[in-house]
Amino acid sequence: MRQDSPNDQSRRDAGAGPPAVEGHGGSHATAVAAAHGVRTMFTLSGAHVFPMYDAAEKENHGVSLLDVRHEQTAAFAAEATGKLTRSPGLAVLTAGPGVTNGVSALAQATFSGAPMVMIGGRAPAARWGTGSLQEFDHVPVVRSVTVSAETARDTADIAPATHRAFTAAGTAHRGPAFLDVHMDHFFDRSESVRPGPGPADDGSSAAAPDRSPDTDAVDRIADLIVDAERPVVVIGSDVWADGAEEAALRCVETLGLPTIPNGMGRGILPAGHPLLVTKARGLAFGTADLVIVVGTPLDFRLGYGVFGGKDDATPATVVHIADSEGQLSHHASPAVATAGDLGRIFDAMLAAVEKRPTRPDRSGWTTSLREKADATHAADLELFSASADPIHPGRIYGELLPRLAEDAVVIGDGGDFVSYAGKFIEPARPGNWLDPGPFGCLGAGLGAAIAARIARPSSQVVLLLGDGAAGFSLIDVDTLVRHNLPVVMVMGNNGAWGLEKGPMQMLYGYDVIADLAPGTRYDQVVRALGGAGEMVTDPAQIGPALDRAFASGVPYLVNVITDVEAMYPRSTFGV
Repeated sequence: MRQDSPNDQSRRDAGAGPPAVEGHGGSHATAVAAAHGVRTMFTLSGAHVFPMYDAAEKENHGVSLLDVRHEQTAAFAAEATGKLTRSPGLAVLTAGPGVTNGVSALAQATFSGAPMVMIGGRAPAARWGTGSLQEFDHVPVVRSVTVSAETARDTADIAPATHRAFTAAGTAHRGPAFLDVHMDHFFDRSESVRPGPGPADDGSSAAAPDRSPDTDAVDRIADLIVDAERPVVVIGSDVWADGAEEAALRCVETLGLPTIPNGMGRGILPAGHPLLVTKARGLAFGTADLVIVVGTPLDFRLGYGVFGGKDDATPATVVHIADSEGQLSHHASPAVATAGDLGRIFDAMLAAVEKRPTRPDRSGWTTSLREKADATHAADLELFSASADPIHPGRIYGELLPRLAEDAVVIGDGGDFVSYAGKFIEPARPGNWLDPGPFGCLGAGLGAAIAARIARPSSQVVLLLGDGAAGFSLIDVDTLVRHNLPVVMVMGNNGAWGLEKGPMQMLYGYDVIADLAPGTRYDQVVRALGGAGEMVTDPAQIGPALDRAFASGVPYLVNVITDVEAMYPRSTFGV
């Protein structure tokens, strides 16, 4: 056992925090990651980061190794872990192409506000500039798609730098942080203080930003709510990430505010809630006089923040509330734009409105939205039972929905097929829906499924795959099999890039390079990798196939051949 040095004793006497601990660089990084709550290290074997494997394998940090077949899957698994657990996930990737293969996941995490840390290997410092294997300066490449990016200065800096990365990733506005470490620094041994959650003892920590609600802004919002006749609230992913889901539900229920969730906000109002008006979205956004958007940007998904004005009505007043100043959108000129702790803002809004002496009777507005939502649902039911040949995608969801448990985690990885999922699936709980978010990156699904099975070991995990999206990452079914991670995969296989085929036909009257091989047996690919699966061409067989998938206890793909002409009806291409 290592003996305390005089310096250790002097640090304690001076109240300078924990003593330095000796170990190699991988030990320091892994220990800090564990202190920040990491339990799984997603990776693909690479010599530049061997010391982190050594630490996970031999030292008692409680961190397990999970290796994948493509670095993008490791990074997407870390991103999904951040979304599901609200604590940074960890991807450890080797130098050069290992890191660059993970860049799309970093970008998706930036757009989704998902906390994750990517630690990359780096060519040896002692050989830097001489052309050693995979010598590449990653930091300039990843800086624009991360909340922080740096290179550890030396072995003693690895622990503080790792702490800085986790702190940056987990602080609102959350996102991905990147750290790379020279290979020789990883292998070298040194004494280093291993900081855990909280300020680092390295002189680099800035004071945490004040996230208290702006009382003047809250009062202005309260006045707008009291005066509004047709208000709508939009609840986005950052409401979940900020732990504000209970405050959000309490606020909208008490004030009777019709609500439309998106992203990880889905499920905060459970399926069937009388104030959940997603299926009346067009009417709500077209005729509202006040739209309060919380925890999501005013981007293409929300008409760039322009609401109301339908039938010559006055455009809606817009309020934008974000978890941090940098997330506020100003292009739509919101009447109020404010940032802070979202749970405290919801509670402050509720308290402020309750102090007002009167509130209008909005029962007619709520009833009109509920009636529209019910009418939309009735139309959906016709698709749920459609017996068309080829199969309409709606029939798949008609069979899937009654088989989803309340705690099911549903993951969307696809274009047209997953667009239907966004329309039809209303989660019963928050934090149970994963999609690519506004970045729209295909290929994230297998990584997200791996993460979901680990984060929610007792829940159903359902991965909805388009046949196009499957081509990016289906090989990582091998990872599911090797690590005994059962997932039900449901594919809408229309033999096309449906999200492009339809719009190109509309724009040009024809389409090119939008077709894939029809009827491809992706289920046989899954079986060859050690899982199970089947192809379905008869709508009456979808339900029994899903039952077999859920009962199998293995990675199982239900490959449903769907009608390429049944394109999702959309009114915008996000331009």
